[in-house]
Amino acid sequence: MTAAPPVATRRPARGARRRTVTLVAVAALPPLLSLAGPLIAPHRLGTPVTAPFATPGDGAVLGGDLLGRDVLSRVLHGGTPLILGALLVATVTTAAATLTGSLAVLRPRVGRAVERAADVAILLPPLLGIMLIALAWPGGGRWAVIAAAVVLGTPYAVRVVAASAAPLATAGWVEAALGRGESTAYIALREILPNLRATVLTLFGLRFVEAVYVISMAGFLQIGPQPPASDWSLMVRENAPGVLLNPWAVIAPGLAIALLAVTVNLVTLSLAPDTTAKAVHRA
Repeated sequence: MTAAPPVATRRPARGARRRTVTLVAVAALPPLLSLAGPLIAPHRLGTPVTAPFATPGDGAVLGGDLLGRDVLSRVLHGGTPLILGALLVATVTTAAATLTGSLAVLRPRVGRAVERAADVAILLPPLLGIMLIALAWPGGGRWAVIAAAVVLGTPYAVRVVAASAAPLATAGWVEAALGRGESTAYIALREILPNLRATVLTLFGLRFVEAVYVISMAGFLQIGPQPPASDWSLMVRENAPGVLLNPWAVIAPGLAIALLAVTVNLVTLSLAPDTTAKAVHRA
């Protein structure tokens, strides 16, 4: 019985890399368009170019909004604050959860405190938490929303990391490090953290998507960005009364939010190690 040719085992990996590159390229489109938006926008941000809620025409490719401003120009301007805010929330939340979760499995007292904090945070609705922090921080604007998303998302994320790190805390190499007298920080950073890459990448994608939804929800409720600021979620709220006159004033920013969330989530899932596929190939 002859062995399978090595090319057959390389094709799936090569195809997976191609899919990953494609997904990364697609996911990069919304951020790149948002960053380059002010440079490629056909009209100035606050300048009316057509009648209010005018349908798409020569003066405005996607028509006008409630004040006759170009919808396309405002969409190109409105994504940068949302993307940067969601990226900041996902980065801070994932980093804090990864470090705290890795330490929690090595220190039972920290683990119990994390569990109790997560239980309280999960019971608090995100909208209520955002409103409380916004009221406690008058004039905080978008920073208040970002702070609320980090505070409310970190305890739950810590529990996810701790659950994934718990089996590693009893592994042989961790016990060997404990026997050598290594510090808790060393074991968490050098022995446990490198084995959580799949969890961390997936968690980052989920935290980013949740941050997009939370910041968008806050913007829709005008907690954070205020008119006449250009923001995708704020555009949906402002132009909702004229959705029957020019649907693109609402559809365009809504599609931008959905495309951003979906593509980032797919990319993080594709970058995570596929342990199931490896197990099947070994078998």
